[in-house]
Amino acid sequence: MADVPYRFERTAEAGSLHERYAELGAGEETDDDVAVAGRVMLTRPQGRLAFATLRDSSGQIQLFATEKVTADFETFSRLSQGDWVGARGRVMRTRKGELSVQVHEWVLLAEARRSFGDKWKGVTDTETRFRQREVDLWANERAGEVLRLRSRVVSVLRRRLEAEGFVEVETPMLHVLAGGALAKPFVTHHNALDTDLYLRIAPELFLKRLVIGGFEKVFEIGRVFRNEGLSPRHNPEFTMLELYQAYADYSDFLVLVEQLVAGLASELLSTTVLTYQGRPLDLTPPWRRATMAELVTEATGEEASVHTPVDELRRRVAAAGVDPDPSWGSGKLLLELYEKTAEPQLWGPVFVTEFPAEVSPLSRRHRDDPDLVERFEAVVAGRELVNAFSELVDPDDQRARFEAQAAAKAAGDDEAMVVDEDYLRALELGLPPTAGLGLGIDRLVMLLADVSNIREVIAFPTLRPER
Repeated sequence: MADVPYRFERTAEAGSLHERYAELGAGEETDDDVAVAGRVMLTRPQGRLAFATLRDSSGQIQLFATEKVTADFETFSRLSQGDWVGARGRVMRTRKGELSVQVHEWVLLAEARRSFGDKWKGVTDTETRFRQREVDLWANERAGEVLRLRSRVVSVLRRRLEAEGFVEVETPMLHVLAGGALAKPFVTHHNALDTDLYLRIAPELFLKRLVIGGFEKVFEIGRVFRNEGLSPRHNPEFTMLELYQAYADYSDFLVLVEQLVAGLASELLSTTVLTYQGRPLDLTPPWRRATMAELVTEATGEEASVHTPVDELRRRVAAAGVDPDPSWGSGKLLLELYEKTAEPQLWGPVFVTEFPAEVSPLSRRHRDDPDLVERFEAVVAGRELVNAFSELVDPDDQRARFEAQAAAKAAGDDEAMVVDEDYLRALELGLPPTAGLGLGIDRLVMLLADVSNIREVIAFPTLRPER
């Protein structure tokens, strides 16, 4: 490796060459010298000629070497699949119509010491694909396309929010208390402070403290961590957009969400009418609005709400296959009934509104029914994409709900919250009417990329360690 250069001056990419020389006819040559670089994907030595397919991040181009013109032709002919090379030469098109660089000079930039073998034809083993993502990205072009789409989604999302006046911020990932969502946290230890800290399960409480501090429109895009199982929809670390807007309520965010998602689809895919996993999905606003009670009633054929007698709801939940906990009230029972009977049938997009207060400890009570809160979830392609609500602004009500959560935690619910005195102290300074939402970036990319497994949209998903 001693002769490998420290840098290589590339003057053209494969994709731009195909655009620039699209009109070049078969057998035609140019006087244009270019320097290209990338990984050799295929080699075809043929006596005094040698061909190699070179791929870079923009596409691929053929390298055409001859014994007469190419420096160190014999070594070029022995290049291995996977080697990185830089090559200089003239642009031409072969008689068979393949746009090529006729190699005059070339240099080995990195040797592939580990063989990819037939993996260049496409890796299909999922364990190999996600554990050796660097192999997957070269072997399956689609893998790279999905990750590039993810990058564009985040970029466009930021631009659209900034155009609406939202300010991007960063809040701590290490929390003294695990709060802002119902989830089991990861625990770590800070040696200098000699204290346990939690990887954040949500940035919500810090972002609302910024609203209290005068940031009227604020958002954060970042990693959150939840100590839960793995599934096609779940990874222990994932990316969330959380945003908050003063002087707004959840009805404002119904409009914001459908416009954001439809706008992203329109800008990135040039349409709001998609096909997801073989099924049509129309993201064109407006989306359907339906209360949780309405959806459960539709799914079961029996009227249901938070006002249905608890014993009756408990009977229906048991009939749906869930063993109800004696501590569950009508709100928790209605949610369980929704998740078992109505949610699996939803394709959407649909806004599920009016959640029970019992299962929404940070949401503001509904102005027409104190047993409900002003909260919605956006369900798209059968999965929750967004959770949003009018924020709870009453510090006394918030304390009571924190204390109810702490009691549940003491009773064994390891996803319940604790009493956050720092947040309550901030809330006593006054939080104006505010709406907030959380949007799963990974699930949004899954939707736009038409993939069914969250691992496809995460560069390095969490896997069981190799033995």
